[in-house]
Amino acid sequence: MKNEQAKTIEALQYAIQMEVDGKEYYRKVSQESTNKVGKELFEWLAAEEDKHRQRFEDIYKAIKNKEAWPEIDIQPEERSDPGTLFFEAMEAADPNIKAAPAELDAITKAIEMENKTEDFYKSQSEEATYDAEKKFYEALAAEERGHYLALVDYREYLIDPAGWFTRIEHHSLDGG
Repeated sequence: MKNEQAKTIEALQYAIQMEVDGKEYYRKVSQESTNKVGKELFEWLAAEEDKHRQRFEDIYKAIKNKEAWPEIDIQPEERSDPGTLFFEAMEAADPNIKAAPAELDAITKAIEMENKTEDFYKSQSEEATYDAEKKFYEALAAEERGHYLALVDYREYLIDPAGWFTRIEHHSLDGG
């Protein structure tokens, strides 16, 4: 049976690799994206993955040096009104955009990646030995959930831009 430090190091190595892979993927699809909103969203996600990787590397070094799990304060970002992380880019978006099949495929894969990562962090928080470890994984799972929601929002925009704008702008028909 693995000792606790070996299990923790293995989980950290896996998390680091997931974040590296995510960053590479988001950079690639950002370059391939055919619209400004997609480019900006995927660039932002690549930067988020890099921030996560750095946090994991810092923790990895501490654990490898047989130090206690470090306290890392992660405050979830407030979601911009009306509930999208990339609202500013969307304000200038085209309500008549046509989604390229490759873009939709990239988003589908990204959504799957974010779900997998969120599930991994949730399971790590449930198995955590230290309170700081549990809080760290819970905070990262919440961030991954935010990434997932941003991707779902973007997919909805590409599939039905007019419907997306109607929903976001809260238009209603009053029958009068």
